Amino acid sequence: MFEIVGIYTKPLKKRSPEKIFELLRFLEKRRVKYFIDEQTSRSIKSKKNLVKGEEIPSLVELIIVLGGDGTMLSVARKVGNRDTPVIGINFGYLGFLTQIKLERMTEELKRVFDGNFRYENRMRLEAEVLKSDGEIKRFTALNDVVINKGTLARIIDFETYVDGGFLSYFRADGLIISTPTGSTAYNLSSGGPIIVPEHKSFILTPICPHTLTNRPVVLSPNSSIEVFLKNGENVMLTVDGQVGVALSSGDKIRVKKSPYPLILVVPNDLNFFDVLREKLKWGER
Repeated sequence: MFEIVGIYTKPLKKRSPEKIFELLRFLEKRRVKYFIDEQTSRSIKSKKNLVKGEEIPSLVELIIVLGGDGTMLSVARKVGNRDTPVIGINFGYLGFLTQIKLERMTEELKRVFDGNFRYENRMRLEAEVLKSDGEIKRFTALNDVVINKGTLARIIDFETYVDGGFLSYFRADGLIISTPTGSTAYNLSSGGPIIVPEHKSFILTPICPHTLTNRPVVLSPNSSIEVFLKNGENVMLTVDGQVGVALSSGDKIRVKKSPYPLILVVPNDLNFFDVLREKLKWGER
């Protein structure tokens, strides 16, 4: 099914070499060509088929990620606007994005390479930061963009607009703008709703708002969101919890749906609600 694949690995995992070699044996047995990134090369102490991580998505038909959701988020940034599909083997804890269990890696990959899988298009968002001095910074996120304060910062004041219309004035510790994929991340821990990942929408969730009437809002994926930072010290915009930029009073953040979804490869028998029950103990008493 897939003849050329790329491999990314989470750093500093004790079982990484063992599982990487198991994966490579599987691929070689099926005569699948592969490339490995720098971290994978260090893990197995081999430079065979080593390629810079940024180059892999343009060279392969499938990307295999051995890691947790954080590793998947970093790989998603490398994929960028390409349509290279990605599959995740869970080396981490929760594994909402890297859904295949480590102990079932070869079994599930065999089914995938035999064509027993489905594609899931995961919506991403684009964020544009217009600094008060005229500088513009752009980001793409799979999970969320978050406006939040530092440890010693005061409460943040900001205005939010949707499609040019005023939504609300917030006084809060911050604001999460999430995709459905990110709904089980920071959004969930801040009281936001869980949205099934195939759904297309934005979720606006204030962090510790100082007004009880401020509650999470689910918006159309076609919405254009603008946030004006009115007052705040030591404020950051973070993207998928991994990269970001410092904000100042007068800065403006624009968010819209990205035209480039991340394409996940998922075995047909894996179900999002099974993951919820297993990882979050959903519905247990």
